[in-house]
Amino acid sequence: MWFFYVHTNAQLSTYNVHIIMGNISYNYGDGMLIGKLSVTIERSVMMTLYGMLVFVHVFSAILGMGPGFILTFIVSKANTMSELKHAYAIRHRIHIIVMIGGTLLLITGVWMGILRPYLFTEVWYVMSVVLFLVALAIGPLVLSPRSRPIKQLLKEHIGEEIPNQYYTLSKKLFFYEHIENLIFIVIIILMLTKPF
Repeated sequence: MWFFYVHTNAQLSTYNVHIIMGNISYNYGDGMLIGKLSVTIERSVMMTLYGMLVFVHVFSAILGMGPGFILTFIVSKANTMSELKHAYAIRHRIHIIVMIGGTLLLITGVWMGILRPYLFTEVWYVMSVVLFLVALAIGPLVLSPRSRPIKQLLKEHIGEEIPNQYYTLSKKLFFYEHIENLIFIVIIILMLTKPF
């Protein structure tokens, strides 16, 4: 909670605006006990910005990581090609939300580190950033090349029976998606527990 008060020095016609937040230190001026700024206004603004970034960061984690854990399961229950195509269409829409959330997650995470440089000396923070970058790299480097043949198969296949080729291709794709999800779980544990 913020408290504001104005100290007026009538003789000098000066006004001192004091912002009291947290611990208060005192000094004497003109024989009066005056509340001294416990933090500078600039730092106060930074703390407010940091709080907003934390909120966006947590929201982005829910948006970016949460739905990502179910992408594999969305398509696993399909029994026909029509169901499979529909499941992949839903998966694609959810993946867009995951990408937006993931991007915001990285931006806000690094931004918080810039505002609080000491975070770059914390092992849990550095590990989280590195693991997140690894997870992001897995997308275009590992997942995309393995999802392209599946998209092509869904586009060209005629009939309702799901071909065995799909199961072979999807098994490889889902294996790497599970690895990526495992990385995200480790990141979540690091962010929550901050063990080192």
